[in-house]
This record gives sequence, C-alpha cells and structure tokens, in this order.
Amino acid sequence: MRTDGKLMSSVGLIKTAMIEKKMTQAELADASDCHEKTIQNLLAGKAVRDQTLFDVCMVLGLDFDKVKRAWKPDGGDRDAPETEAPLEARAAPAYMGAYTRAGVDHYLGSYLTIRPSFTSPDAVMAYRTDITWDDEWPSLLFQERDRPDKPFVHRGRLYIPTSSMYIHLVSLTKGAMRMVMVSQIDPTGAMRGLVTTLNKQRSHFVPVSAPIVYLKRDTFPDGTLGVIDAKSAHFGEY
Repeated sequence: MRTDGKLMSSVGLIKTAMIEKKMTQAELADASDCHEKTIQNLLAGKAVRDQTLFDVCMVLGLDFDKVKRAWKPDGGDRDAPETEAPLEARAAPAYMGAYTRAGVDHYLGSYLTIRPSFTSPDAVMAYRTDITWDDEWPSLLFQERDRPDKPFVHRGRLYIPTSSMYIHLVSLTKGAMRMVMVSQIDPTGAMRGLVTTLNKQRSHFVPVSAPIVYLKRDTFPDGTLGVIDAKSAHFGEY
C-alpha cells in the first residue's frame, strides 16, 4: 500500500471533512450507500472503486476530480465489480436494475433537456445531457452540460427497473439528492417526466418539482441552449 504525500493528503481531506460534518464512519457509509468496511479501507488508504470515491466526495462536499487525481493506491481496485465476464455481458448492480449495456445501448447519446425555469416564470431552461456507459462500474452515467447555472450541474447514474415503464436519473451532490423520473425512451428519442430537486431562493433551498423532457439530438445549434424566453427564436418551439 502506498503512503506517499498525495495519497495521504487525499485521506486527510476526507477525514477533515468528516470531522467538520461530524460524521462517523457508519454514517458516511450509510450516506454513500456502501459498507462500513469499505469506508474503513478508504480511510486506511486502500483501493476502492471510483464510484465509492465519487459518492464519498459528494456526501462530504469535496472536489471528486481533485481527490481522484491524487488517489492511486497500489494493489488494484479491490472494491470493483468482478471483471471476468466480457464488458458487453457485465450488468449494473441489482439495486440499479441489473441491466446490461446491450439492453440499454439505445439510451446512449446526447439529449436536449428542457424544463421550466425556476427563477423566471415566463422562461424555460434548455441544456445538454450526455448519457454514456461506464465500464469501470457497469451502468449508464449521465452528465449535464452547457447549463447557464454551472454550480448546479448534475452528474449521476440511471436506475432502470425491469417492472416499470419509467426510469430514474439520480444524482447525489454534497449530500443533496436529485431525482428525475421519466418514461422509457420512445421511438422518436424522447423521454418525459418530472424532476424533483432543491431551488435556491435567497439564503434558503426549497423543494421544487417540474415537468422535464429529454430529446435525443446529434447537434445543438447556437441559441438552442440556455435560458429561453419570449425573445428567443426557439421559445415557441419549446
């Protein structure tokens, strides 16, 4: 096991954040949806999967990319899923729907994402959402892009239950969970549903819910993303 300065610095950041938030190892494990033993391994500088490190960083409010760059312990990714099976045959965890890439590859791509603006009642918010497959932790991963409110960009994973006509895009950011529930993608490449999140109003965050639609697109011409109001050329279309 490596104990160099960079690795121990990352462990120190995590431990400091735990102290500031007054979180025990058990509480951090529960909030990060992993075993307490995994948290113990992490704090000892042992290898854990990227998803675990990402979830821990989100719960503690740490910069995942910064921590990950310094987090390169020897000994391999001991908490990663089994990788003997071919990549195309590996399935997402059972709690995410146990789906394989072959079964969900029609979701891969970029989407024009439209919902009402939470700050301007007569405008809509339009941004890009990319859905990709994560080989390291088999599952669909979504990443929001080109949002005018960059501090609130979300990144998370897709949960696809086998017994439902709806799917869930779930993100956990600094302890706050946001969930989007939409219909399965239709032949036109559209998904429609509701987003439930928190909206900042002055010094407080309040729960909000709004309709949301994802439209699969190959290109995103100028003027199609951002806050779209009555003065925008695409307002009527949206």
